[in-house]
Amino acid sequence: MNVAYAIEHSDTLALIEFLEDKTLPIEEVRAIYDAFRENKQIVGQVAMNLSLRTSVYERKQEYSPVMVALLIDISQNPIDMGARWAVAKNPHTPVEVLRFLANDSINLVRALVATNPSTPGDVLEKFFSDEKIVRDGLSGNPNTPPKLLKILVDDNDKMVRMRLAENRAAPKEIITSLLQDNDIDVIKAARANLDTRQ
Repeated sequence: MNVAYAIEHSDTLALIEFLEDKTLPIEEVRAIYDAFRENKQIVGQVAMNLSLRTSVYERKQEYSPVMVALLIDISQNPIDMGARWAVAKNPHTPVEVLRFLANDSINLVRALVATNPSTPGDVLEKFFSDEKIVRDGLSGNPNTPPKLLKILVDDNDKMVRMRLAENRAAPKEIITSLLQDNDIDVIKAARANLDTRQ
């Protein structure tokens, strides 16, 4: 059985199985989405497929105009909140979509936009006054303005300071200040970050 046959016969179980394969050609992922954009389970699985094929560390990997078009469509599809999560964290999501999702009513969607390395600084600045779950994502984002990172050095949450200590884009003086942290793990992360810069 192939994707076209499964679409023609509305075999959603087979289509979900196809979508679990991150090597499925992106054009076939698009065809499935176009045929079943009203099916919550399929929309969610399409978003998951896009997440699986995208590496945060290899941002150019799997980039294509078809993927970007899918990310835009899914961001505006109200049928599945989980699909919006996948779009919010995808590094290929266009800036205008991230700006749109930055106003999502679901705090986890906004939190994932806050961690997305493609989110611009002005949006991240707005998040600084958002709920804690959203604000916490700022410490590891390479686009977070340094003036906000300086404030996060003193955050009560160890994980916020840890992500800040690991943030390769944070100014050296901020990372150096974390060498005085009261948590050994934060100190180790700051030291490792500084070591990679020499």
